Amino acid sequence: SVNNATLNRFFALHFLLPFVLAALALMHLIAMHDTVGSSNPLGISGNYDRLPFAPYFLFKDLITIFIFFIVLSVFVFFMPNALGDSENYVMANPMQTPPAI
Repeated sequence: SVNNATLNRFFALHFLLPFVLAALALMHLIAMHDTVGSSNPLGISGNYDRLPFAPYFLFKDLITIFIFFIVLSVFVFFMPNALGDSENYVMANPMQTPPAI
């Protein structure tokens, strides 16, 4: 059965697991940065084909994020029922248990 020790272990696992996964992702990024990397399989160290991140990819990513927020804002402000649930409009009765429970 579930007792206090089981709950403590389960909570500790769920608390520590994100930190462990973040550390593994960071170690993976450091290892990929220190070695040749996955985008350079031949190991050629020519800088003539590389584009800097700041003006090119940053602008592309910002445009994508901006378009996402515009579409999300249209749904939230102009079509709120499209993202909602029809059960939100049912008046709650504190004396009756819902049939789905």
